[in-house]
Amino acid sequence: MNLRKAGMNGNLVLLGVALMFLGDFMFALNDAMAKWLVASFSVGQILVIRSLGSLIILTPMIARQGRDALFRIEQPPLQILRVVLTTADVGLFYAAVAYLPLADVMTFYMAGPIYVAAISHFFLGERIGWRRWLAVFVGFVGVIIALRPSAAMLSWPSIFGLAGSLAFSMTLVLARRLRQTNDATLVAWQTVGALLTGLVLSIGNWRSPSVLDLVAMLALGVVAGTAHMLITRSLKLAPASLLAPLQYTLLIWAIALGFLFFGDIPDAQIIVGSIIIVFAGLFIFHRKNLTGSIPKDAVARDGH
Repeated sequence: MNLRKAGMNGNLVLLGVALMFLGDFMFALNDAMAKWLVASFSVGQILVIRSLGSLIILTPMIARQGRDALFRIEQPPLQILRVVLTTADVGLFYAAVAYLPLADVMTFYMAGPIYVAAISHFFLGERIGWRRWLAVFVGFVGVIIALRPSAAMLSWPSIFGLAGSLAFSMTLVLARRLRQTNDATLVAWQTVGALLTGLVLSIGNWRSPSVLDLVAMLALGVVAGTAHMLITRSLKLAPASLLAPLQYTLLIWAIALGFLFFGDIPDAQIIVGSIIIVFAGLFIFHRKNLTGSIPKDAVARDGH
């Protein structure tokens, strides 16, 4: 009986890993679609239609939990800050991929766990030892290398990518502070925030999309929402300590899809920087796993 139970648990863990891989792939596909769309449409217009696509996924979830749950939220000021940061994250990501290869922008975002480790020390009171501080420092070196230490470091696309990754990291930290708020409520408000921001940004920048373009922009929200649910489900089936490092497959997908659809080939500095960032992030996960359980919100679930 115990062997049978162990076998069932093992299968559930494998299913969780498979769902994480699929969710990460869908997020990467979503990012590639966004890069294709920002070549022709404004960030504001994409935010508006993408948000409407997200509501296709969210509406049944909100209906199931009841509308009252949307307004029973903890710490409203932090909720507002999170909406601002998630909107900034998505908008800055789209602005960055309009000019940079997917792999370049994703490299900045892969530094998220490194930023989270540093930010959590100051804002959540989580103690990290000297080994993890060293990994944080090494990870920052990787970011600097990826930024290409030159005048290009100050280019707007690089700044957008870096600022977006910092905003993304702050949303993960806030997710720990707002852990009593369920996923559907969090995502609903960040979708509303993106919709309103997109409406403002698209004033004077609205272009009539073709049916294909409209479907693609709606699909951004649907694909991201589906990926979010897949990853949320995976976290219920497998330990976060096992799943968290798998988010680095996003970088592999970004390189593959960037080459396949846009002919982008990462240069040496991006490759070296990304390798350093990944190793630093994996070390932080490893140390966290040794010293305590990795929280589920350490896994990137936001999606763009």
